[in-house]
Amino acid sequence: MFGRIVKMTSNIAFDLSTNVLRNQTRTTISSNSAAVNSFLVLNRQITTNTTETSSTSLPIIEPLITSRHFPRPPLIETPQTWIETLNTVQDTKLGLVDLHPDVFATEPRLDILHQNVRWQQSYKRISFAKAKSRAEKRGGGRKPWRQKGTGRARHGSLRSPIFKGGGKAHGPRGPQSYWYVLPTETRAKGMRIMLSIKHAQDDLHIVDSLDLPSSDPEYLVDIAKERCWGSSVLFVDSKPLEEMPENFINAINCVKSYNVMTLEGLNVYSMLKHKTLVLTLDVVDKLEERLCYYENCFKNKYQQQLKSIILSQDLYSILLLVF
Repeated sequence: MFGRIVKMTSNIAFDLSTNVLRNQTRTTISSNSAAVNSFLVLNRQITTNTTETSSTSLPIIEPLITSRHFPRPPLIETPQTWIETLNTVQDTKLGLVDLHPDVFATEPRLDILHQNVRWQQSYKRISFAKAKSRAEKRGGGRKPWRQKGTGRARHGSLRSPIFKGGGKAHGPRGPQSYWYVLPTETRAKGMRIMLSIKHAQDDLHIVDSLDLPSSDPEYLVDIAKERCWGSSVLFVDSKPLEEMPENFINAINCVKSYNVMTLEGLNVYSMLKHKTLVLTLDVVDKLEERLCYYENCFKNKYQQQLKSIILSQDLYSILLLVF
């Protein structure tokens, strides 16, 4: 009897506790739902206010370009980059542009870059070192001693290279130029490799034009700091220097580490010297056209050579060309 009473009281206490817990959960859920609803209402008000302010203060800029039509090689992803503008200090994106994979996605070759840099450093080097020969030395016209009878070796001049104060045999005969011709294929391939490296390292930026709203050099420095362009920047445009925007020329002349260059003067050594490379859209189009032309020229040349060798059935030459 006593056991039944204890069991009944325990069941009643359990039912009471479950009812209390249910009431508490209902109140918490209702309060949480009210809080969530109030948060959603506030969020909607904030988003509507921000959209209204953004629509009134900042106009929506449509993408300038999304894709370009050019022959894409199979199994190679097309590289892309943002198009920026210099009209604002903030990093404003105008759209995406597709880049040619044969120009901006080339395998890196340090040996090709070294050949290009060595060639550029050598072709403008001139050695002015010069040593006088025995004919250019002053004196030495008299025979130092007679030909026979002295026991000495025979000599005809004291300005001989074996005497002290004599001329230099096979010495430098400056001025001497170290200029030589690097093959066009190597130069074009070095340009493609350098552009691909700049794009892979996120140091390649493409702008719509070089127009600046101000000629103040601090404006250009602020753009580089805001966009993390580094201490040295190289700007490249397809126009000659006389036709470039006046504000841009006045601003860049006051910053020593910023340089501007035309498309015809773009080279591997200049791109290596600068941290960031900034190109215009016209430069990208002409670069791709020119570099792809050189690549196709040499491809066709090698194909014709291989075809002529196959027609002549010279297996030894085929193995040399392939391996």
